Amino acid sequence: MKTFPKQLIEGYRTFTSQRLPTEQSRYHTLSERGQHPETMVIGCCDSRVAPETIFDAGPGELFVVRNIANLVPVYQPDANAHGVSAALEFAVQVLKVKNIVILGHAQCGGVGAFINKAAPLTPGDFIGKWMAMFIKPGEVVEQRDQETMKEFATRIEKAAVFRSIENLMTFPFVRKAVESGHLRLHGAYFGVAEGTLYVLDRDTKEFRSVRDNSLV
Repeated sequence: MKTFPKQLIEGYRTFTSQRLPTEQSRYHTLSERGQHPETMVIGCCDSRVAPETIFDAGPGELFVVRNIANLVPVYQPDANAHGVSAALEFAVQVLKVKNIVILGHAQCGGVGAFINKAAPLTPGDFIGKWMAMFIKPGEVVEQRDQETMKEFATRIEKAAVFRSIENLMTFPFVRKAVESGHLRLHGAYFGVAEGTLYVLDRDTKEFRSVRDNSLV
């Protein structure tokens, strides 16, 4: 008990004294009826990009999965364990979510390690191997002429959102739900410094700020 992080103990006490009293009935309902979130968010582990905080979500409102660089692997029905795939299966097949949002963000450490070659693919290198699945066989990712490193990183961060959406469609149960109109796939990008949220326009393949009233 004495070694448990003090910050977490203090945070929990604040939660029980301030937030819990206003949401106690909701917690009781959730414990009795179970969860029924309409949206699944696949985001990054980065501590600056918490989906519940960004979307001001209460308990039971979002089904969240976080990993390095908010990546979704391709469908691989093999003998290995697949955490993201298991969560995806539960969200679509059991919870029947109506939306899946891939939430990318600026200054992503996983992407930074990838483009700076700071995570070589060596035995035991989990980050490097994880990021390697972002690239298709034979595909080359390089900095373009006249492109700054910041611009390069931003382009790859957003490309990770596109690739994850593509990979979602390799799952038969996701494709079936999408094609039947029961599920929608979305992309979003969060600017950490400004706190700006951009939503992917699937028609133009561009990210647009939600401050644009036309998105509402």
